[in-house]
Amino acid sequence: MKNIIFIKSFLLFFVCSLYAVDEDKFMLGKSFFTIPWVEAPSATTARDGLGPLYNANSCVACHPFDGKGMLYTKTGSVSRSLIAKLSIDANNSFEHQNFLNYKGFVPEPVYGNQLSINATFGVKPEGRVDVSFEEKELTFFDGEKQVLLKPKYKVVDLNYGDMQPNTNISYRMAPTLYGLGLIDQISNEDILANEDVDDKDGDGISGKANFVYSNITKKYELGKFTYKASVPFLKEQIAGAAINDMGITTSIFQNENCTKFQKECNDAPKAKDKIDLPDNRLDAIKYYIENLKVNSTKKDEKYISGLAIFESLSCAKCHITTFKTKQNEVINPFSDFLLHDMGDDLADGRVEFKASKNEWRTTPLWGISLYEKMNKQKQRFLHDGRARDIQEAILWHGGEATNSKEGFMKLPKDKREELIKFIEEL
Repeated sequence: MKNIIFIKSFLLFFVCSLYAVDEDKFMLGKSFFTIPWVEAPSATTARDGLGPLYNANSCVACHPFDGKGMLYTKTGSVSRSLIAKLSIDANNSFEHQNFLNYKGFVPEPVYGNQLSINATFGVKPEGRVDVSFEEKELTFFDGEKQVLLKPKYKVVDLNYGDMQPNTNISYRMAPTLYGLGLIDQISNEDILANEDVDDKDGDGISGKANFVYSNITKKYELGKFTYKASVPFLKEQIAGAAINDMGITTSIFQNENCTKFQKECNDAPKAKDKIDLPDNRLDAIKYYIENLKVNSTKKDEKYISGLAIFESLSCAKCHITTFKTKQNEVINPFSDFLLHDMGDDLADGRVEFKASKNEWRTTPLWGISLYEKMNKQKQRFLHDGRARDIQEAILWHGGEATNSKEGFMKLPKDKREELIKFIEEL
């Protein structure tokens, strides 16, 4: 009971800390975020329409306490927070070019955009994800050793035949939701001001914006969300998660996530209404998420000292500390929201619009300490959750971040620990 009261008070504090919130709309959005959906037809018409193929039956199932997903469940099985994104190499056909123009990638023909591990009655799930790790050892300049876990993911128990031989599978953890509303309020101009595609300043860092097709505006927009900055607006991000992760249709994505090779999926009972999640409820979820705040880090001497190390390693060139929102609010996301080549070790081989096989959007660092407070456990890091802590995440950096990583490895142990503590408290 004490934990419940703490969590409710904690959430309310961060929601209401900066400006007044429409409580009814906020609670409506929270209810649709947390309460499970059911398959159609159902007497619960406000929440039917799940699937027919899906990963989870609620948003909170993949985003516990609004944070990043977990790699494993409490029983040790692979969590449904781990998503397998599917695509194939493009050819010069009109169909493939159309996919590239409007999706940014070419879906796997049989299994579609991503693997669905669950299904409604009478429909077979597509398969499941299995994971194992091999150890990779690194040695710091002072002789200390660190073991990294290199993931070996695979899809098993496929129910619709083999995937295409050239299928690319990108494994991704459900990201944290803290501060997404504030990211939505950063102007395009402020993000684009940090672009340096040709590395004109010669620092080895060449941030690049992703321009992506929006199903809302029907034109190309600056990507801000997802691991490859392939979604331009928060509302579109929520609608994309609804259809891909739960099979819930919206006005933005109106078609079920069944391919032409999945007869049972196409023939499955439909909800009474074509749109499972109408705009007023989608907007309420958006309102809930955009009002989730991040904690304000205390700018004390420890913070200043840790920031100095962070900046000395050039981490802040990608993890930019400060932006202003369109409302002139100063925020500290620790990201430039641009694409960077992170090296072969982190490459997923997947293209998404202008994002290449090696490129990732700089992940915002804010909210790390909030995650631990809310979940009572430490989170895993990087796009696929391979890193068990901040140090491992740093040591996986390559490509444009190689010099920063090597600089970190040259630091005395006490300075490495000071930097890690600084990041953990963001």
